[in-house]
Order: sequence, then C-alpha cells, then structure tokens
Amino acid sequence: MTLKNKLAVVTGAASGIGRATAGALAAAGAKVIVADIAAEAGEKAAAELRAAGHQAAYLGVDMTDDASIAAFADALKATHGAADILVNAAGWGRTAPFWEGTPDFWSKVIALNFVGPMSLTKALLPAMMERSQGKIVNVSSDAGRVGSLGETVYAGAKGGLIAFTKSLAREVSRYKINVNCVCPGPTDTPLMAAVPDKVKDALVKAIPLRRLGQPQEVADAIVFFCSPNSDYVTGQVLSVSGGLTMVG
Repeated sequence: MTLKNKLAVVTGAASGIGRATAGALAAAGAKVIVADIAAEAGEKAAAELRAAGHQAAYLGVDMTDDASIAAFADALKATHGAADILVNAAGWGRTAPFWEGTPDFWSKVIALNFVGPMSLTKALLPAMMERSQGKIVNVSSDAGRVGSLGETVYAGAKGGLIAFTKSLAREVSRYKINVNCVCPGPTDTPLMAAVPDKVKDALVKAIPLRRLGQPQEVADAIVFFCSPNSDYVTGQVLSVSGGLTMVG
C-alpha cells in the first residue's frame, strides 16, 4: 500500500490518535498536514515527521471557530494545494453527569466533535468533487454507537458524526469520494491519562481483550480507510475497541 503523492490533512494531529495517524499516513508516503490548535505541539509533531524522512507541515486551526476553519482551508490551498485525504480526528470531552453540564460546555463539545468536522469537510470537499477523488475518515467513538455513562452530550455529538458520515457517503459517492468512520473504544491517550485509575481498571475488566487500545491500533484502521484498499468501502463504521462494543 502506498499513499505517495497524496496530501493528507489530519486534525488533532499534535497528540494521541491524531498524532499516530499522521505518522502512519506519512510512513505510507503521504504528505501530512498536522492540523491542531496547539501550535507548539503541532510544530514539534511535524518536525519529528520531517526528521524521520517524511513530508509534513503544521497548520493551526481551531475546530470550534468557523473563521479559523475558513482561514485554515485558504492557507492549505495557497501553500499545499488540494487535500486528497481528510481525517477528522480532533475531539474532546469530560466525564460528568448530564445535569451538571452547562450550555457553554455543551456548545464546546458539540462544536469540536460534530460541527467543526462538518465545517472543515465542507471547506475541503469542493476540490475533491472537482477532481472526482478523495477519502474522508471521521473519528467518532463507541460512545456514539451505544452511549456512555457520564458522556451524554459527547455521545450525542459523536452519534451525529456517525450519521453525518453515512449520509455524506451517499451524497458524494457519485464523485468517487469515500467517507467512512472509525470508532475508538477506551484508548491510551492523553485524555485517558486524566481518567482516575479506578475507572480505567473497570474499563479494562469490561474489555474482552483485557487492555486499553493503543493510538497506533486506531491509526491502522484509519489508514485502511484512507488507502486504495478501501476503494469499494464507503459509509461504514468500524469499532476499534478490543471487543467492548459489538454492534450487529
């Protein structure tokens, strides 16, 4: 499998699953745009990829801000050209009872996990349609498939991203654009590091494979959907969760 001469945009690529995905796509030959709000970490991630002999650059973007997304799309076109691959990997949440949430918190969760990916997709989609090619992978969550205790709004946003994936796949199939979704289960990322050990231990006991996932394992699934190996696959949702979620 090779992604040589492909331009891949990965949001949330400064850390966690996004970082692992950027590395995997670069290793497959793609030129990777590390897109993240964290400038220092994003620049470092891109520099490390270049030091390893890959093509990579950092472009800042705030996925909760329409103006930032528009500016990112303009800068991408002017500096690097049209994207062949878009991976919406940026995401964020916090565990708390639904009734303790505030409108500001809900707005941030929905913007980052649902509206932001839609906005960036809309910005980059026309160039894909013009060339009749493209791969879009949305990183949702198993919370969006089956719900998650203490993550009600997050689960709702991620569920919306799943439905968006399936519907968009139908709309753009005529342009030979594939749109798929990867749903990580509990994964060993910086976000998971903030979870109390008691909760992590309970999660591990509930996972049939008895361990947390690694970012690289999720990245492997994402790269499959970005590659020619998935040319006949669109509108699909793949859980990478050690068997925690088995949806028929």
